[in-house]
Order: sequence, then structure tokens, then C-alpha cells
Amino acid sequence: MSQPFRRITRRTMLRGLGVAMGLPWLEAMQPAAARAIEGGGAWRPPVRMACLFVPNGVNPHAWTPEGIGRDFELSPILAPLAEHKDDLLVLTNLMNRATDTGDGHYVKTAGWLTGTTITRTTGSDLDSGGVSIDQLAASRIGHMTPLPSLELGVDPVTRGVDTNVGYTRLYGSHISWSTPTTPLAKEINPKLAFDRLFRSQAAESSGNIEDDRSVLDLVMEDARALRSRVGHADRLKIDEYLDSVRAVETRIAFDAEGRRARYLDDPDARRDIEALGGRIDTYVHDAGHLQERELDHTEHVRLMLDLLVLAFQTDSTRIGTFMFGNAVSGKDFSFLDGVRGGFHQLSHHENDDEKLEQYKRINAWHSAQLSYMLGRMRQVREGDGTLLDNAMVLFGSGLRDGNRHDPHNLPILLAGRGGGTLATGRHLRFGKDTPLCNLFVSMLDRVGTPVERFADSTGPLPGLDNPDFVPVVSG
Repeated sequence: MSQPFRRITRRTMLRGLGVAMGLPWLEAMQPAAARAIEGGGAWRPPVRMACLFVPNGVNPHAWTPEGIGRDFELSPILAPLAEHKDDLLVLTNLMNRATDTGDGHYVKTAGWLTGTTITRTTGSDLDSGGVSIDQLAASRIGHMTPLPSLELGVDPVTRGVDTNVGYTRLYGSHISWSTPTTPLAKEINPKLAFDRLFRSQAAESSGNIEDDRSVLDLVMEDARALRSRVGHADRLKIDEYLDSVRAVETRIAFDAEGRRARYLDDPDARRDIEALGGRIDTYVHDAGHLQERELDHTEHVRLMLDLLVLAFQTDSTRIGTFMFGNAVSGKDFSFLDGVRGGFHQLSHHENDDEKLEQYKRINAWHSAQLSYMLGRMRQVREGDGTLLDNAMVLFGSGLRDGNRHDPHNLPILLAGRGGGTLATGRHLRFGKDTPLCNLFVSMLDRVGTPVERFADSTGPLPGLDNPDFVPVVSG
């Protein structure tokens, strides 16, 4: 380790007018962190947890890998993750039993991270039946970071009633629940999410935010002073971090100005969330006549994933969620080669080969975005490892086959090494209908918020830390 000129605390920030930027993990912080460990011992970065939700399920014939344990081959849907195969746990035969009821999508979406059954309603009197795992963790460790958690997405809150099933569409817009009746609104505007990470709360509340100036310009004097206080390795790390922030900020500015995409409040959606007691964030109105040009969908998704990585890198939060789309997402994926039409429509494939192929291509696109995020996390060095080594990224859907709305054998994988507690690079096939909540128990333990039981769990999911473990599957 190169010796810093002066030790700094983990809560050190780069400050400027209306700006407070967290820093990545630096060698200059490690001695103080090590002393804080009860009984001494080596310093370790915290484990971060992200939950990435994919709507509309997957092509059931193209998700599950061939082979068990380390001897497995990625399926066509998971093929874009090839460079990260050694960082994956593909988990087969997990079921969210409490969602095996009711409608096709809303029960499976709102209950994905709660393991509970939502209450049917056509109004704003929502009840998910429980707290989601991300918010349970945030309630226990959220005080340790500037943001207890970060909820991101790309679709605005969907309002109205789905008359086909008799549920309010509000259920399909939320996977994070701080109480059974309080969903957390997700931020879908990259600029507002960026400002939430790097603009000080005092500046936001006073309205003293200089939107036309880069946050890096505002903190540059503080950054120069910090560089003079740390060692060579940390100076390089600070420079790399600032370059990453600059790149994201530049892309956001391009989307906001070059494409002239207007991010507008949806007053009706705000009133719905306010009535529920939830936190108010800003939504993009999706009516075509209110936007001169729609954001490129892939770039929008990647910007939000970059922001989640920056939030973890700077320890702005250790808990995050991202929704690739709301329940029943009809996003038109015709921008993909060989795809003609909307996601939800193609998920109702009726076993038509042409629709199944297009469904698979959409699913593979989602895997490619996960691969992008994992690659960014692997680039961030932390101690002797990387941010990906010190994280868990849950990726999957609340139903398996969009044609059947089936919560059995869910498409679920876990990426990252959980601070060295996950033996990755394996496909594990458990017994039929093993509770998904067993995985949640294991994840909560690794993020530092252990529970004896969560929803219908029967214990932790076995073998996640044992590279030689092979589940005994009966039948």
C-alpha cells in the first residue's frame, strides 16, 4: 500500500457551491476503517445489494443453462453474460409462493421483493402485505450512508385500473415497499438522479443549484487540495473517479439538450404517491406529444445503471433497486434486429416460434444491460478486489413464462461475490418450488441485516458459499 500523506475519514466529501460529492474507497481511508472494526482485523469494504427487476418474464425454453455446478453452459438468453460467467450464480427452481394467485402481472411485481400477496384494489389504498428486502435492509443500515437506499427505473408510474384483472396499475410500478402500504417512488430522470447523488440537500431545499455548471467545476478546488494530501495510488483513483463522473454528466447533458428530451412532472402520479405517504420523486410523462424525441432506451437504461454504480462506488448508499420496466410493459423493442413489436405482446407468445424468438432476443438484451453494469463494477478497485467482489446483484423477474404468468421456477440469478461470501461461477438447481425467500434470507445476512425468517422462508439457501456444494434434487 502506498503511504498517504494524511489519513482521511470515509465521510470525506468534495465540496463546492451546492455540491457534495462522495469519494470512492481510498487507501488513505483504510487505517481508520480498520480501527473501527470491533476487535481489530483487516479492513473490508461493505457489501452492497442491488435488485434489478425485469417485467414480463422470459422465454422459458431459452433461460436455463445446461449442466450443473461449475460444469454449465450459459443459455441463449444469458449468453451476453459470458465474460462474467465466473461472477454468476444461476439459481433454478425458486418459487415465490405468495404470488401464485390473482392476476397475471401485478401480484408478481409488487410482491417480488416482499414474498407476500398484495391486496386487490382499484384505488390508491395499496397493501403489499409486507416490507421489501431492500427496505428492510435500508431501515437497519441506511443511517450509515447519505441515502438509505436508491430506487431507479425508466418508466413513469402507470395509473388507472387494469380492467382485465381488476387491479390498480399502481401496483405494477413498484417493487420497493418501506411499509406494506407505502411504495417508494423510483427516479427515472437521469439528471435528477445525478443531482440527488451529488448536489447537497441544503442547495436543493434553497433552490441554490447552478444547473448550468458542472459539479466537477464546482468541486475542482477541493479536489486539488485532496490530491495533495494522499498518496500516488489514491491520486490516480481520484482522477479515474472524476473522469467517470464527467463521462456520466456529459451523457446526461447530451440527452437533456442534444436530444431535447423534456423531463416533465406528472401531477396526477405525484398526487397518487403523496396520498400513499410515499416519497415524491419526479417522473417523465410518457405522452408522445410532450416529448420532441424519446430518449434512446438502451442509453437511458445504461445511464441509470451507471448512476447506481456511482452510488455504490461513493458509498452514497449500499442498497439500490432498478426496474427495467413496469408490469405489463409494452415497450416497443423494434430497435433490436429481428424484433417487431412490444415486449408484453411478444411475451404472450402462444408457443409461436416466431414470437418466442423475438421474446428471447428481448430477454438477451436485458442480460446485455446487466453485463454492462457488471463490467462497470468490475472496473472499480476496492482494496484487493473490486466493487463487484463486494456486491450482490439480484437479477430476474416475478414470473417465469409471460404466456403462463407462472411464478414457479423463476428466472433468477445473483451476480457478484458478496464480499467473498459467495462461491460464484455455478448453476445450482434446487428442489422443486424452493422458496425464493430463502435466497432473500441469505442476501440479508450478507448485507449485514440478518433475519431468522422472511415471509415464507424455511431457512437460508444452502451452498452459496461452498464451491463444491451440489443440491440434492429429488424426482
